[in-house]
Order: sequence, then C-alpha cells, then structure tokens
Amino acid sequence: MAQSPTSSAVRALQLELKKMKNEPVEGFRISLADDDNIFEWEVAIFGPPGTLYEGGYFKAIMKFPNDYPYNPPSVRFLTKMWHPNIYENGEVCISILHPPIDDPQSGELPSERWNPTQNVRTVLLSIISLLNEPNTFSPANVDASVMYRRWRESKDQEEYETIIRKQVAESKKDAVKDGVTVPTTVNEYCIMAKPRQMATSGNMDDFYDDDYMEDDDDDDYDNCAYEEDEDDSGHGDS
Repeated sequence: MAQSPTSSAVRALQLELKKMKNEPVEGFRISLADDDNIFEWEVAIFGPPGTLYEGGYFKAIMKFPNDYPYNPPSVRFLTKMWHPNIYENGEVCISILHPPIDDPQSGELPSERWNPTQNVRTVLLSIISLLNEPNTFSPANVDASVMYRRWRESKDQEEYETIIRKQVAESKKDAVKDGVTVPTTVNEYCIMAKPRQMATSGNMDDFYDDDYMEDDDDDDYDNCAYEEDEDDSGHGDS
C-alpha cells in the first residue's frame, strides 16, 4: 500500500516553495507542475556562464517522496542531456539524491548522501556544479563518461563538446517558447537574495520559514553559487 503524504512533508514543501519564490535563487527557476500537487515541481536550470553549458535552458521534473524531507526527491531532465551522471532517460544520479543509508559497496560516504537538512536549493546547486564537473568514477552514462575523459585529456577530441553545444542550442528553443531570457554573464546569472526580516511574535510563519531553511553548509552560496573561472577552459583538473 502506498504511503500517504504526511502533513509535515506538505508543510516543508510549502515553506520551501514560498521562500524560493520570495527570494529568487541564482541559476534556476521553479514552479509547480500542477497547483494542486505540491509533490511535483517543474525546474529550469540555466547553463553557467563560462562553461560548455552557457546559455542553455534545461528543463526537469523534481518529484518528492511522501515523507520528505526524510528521504530525497528525484530529478529527471526533460531536456535531452548527454552527461556522465545523467541516465539516458534523463534521471540524475548524484550522491545527494541517494537515500540516507549506510551502503559501503556504493563507495559513497553517509555524509555525501541525502539528509533532512538538505533542500531543493542545495540539490539544484549541486546539479549545476555537476554539469561542468562530472563524477566519472561511478557514471550513469558510461559512453558519455569515456567521451568526457577523452575530451578533458586531449583538445583534439571535440566530440563531447560538439554534442553539448548542440544540446545547448536546442534548449534555447524551449527558452524562446517559454518567453525566458537566459542569463549569459555572471552578473545576470547571480541573483542577490533579499535581506531576511526579523520575525515578530505575531508572525511565527516567517520565523519558522527562516529557521527551517537555514543550512550551515550554504554559506558559500550566500551571494552566488557560481563563480566564473576565467582560466578554466574545461580541460583542467577537476
């Protein structure tokens, strides 16, 4: 029998959605696929400037379990993606999306997996980082992983870059269709968060919102999660 959604899961997702709409975040946009279903979100990730993905508009679906945040969401790209850590069906394979269990055979530390202090923002920022810095040690797409390694090791191997450039170009058609202007510079890409307001005794929702969403590991992302590296052509060491 399928587990029914918990009220705490609904509350957690409502708070996250409210916070992210009130404080837009760099690198992506979110909305509900269906206003009556808080457990399925539409996501659009912008390709980071200075990378192969610059100017790209990559659409995905994020689905949440009924016991969120105790178990992780899943993320599946709708945009065609050729990437070592994305399956052919678009599903993202990344440690932060793996359940919080101790599995020595996976090669992952428990601290690398999902935990209830994570949230939508940390997941999506991790995926954005993964685009330009794939994990080729346990790939979801072996062919893409081999091609990426060859590309990193030799500038003569341009097949990987060519595929990504074509997919970026195709994704721009969706941006035009959706009426979205994709940021292509660091200044456009980075969105400064609004200052937090002090909670008052008469508005405990605001207090709970900030307290629930606070993540000590997020300090590096306070201004912008992505910083362009002018010396990184994509062929340097990870």
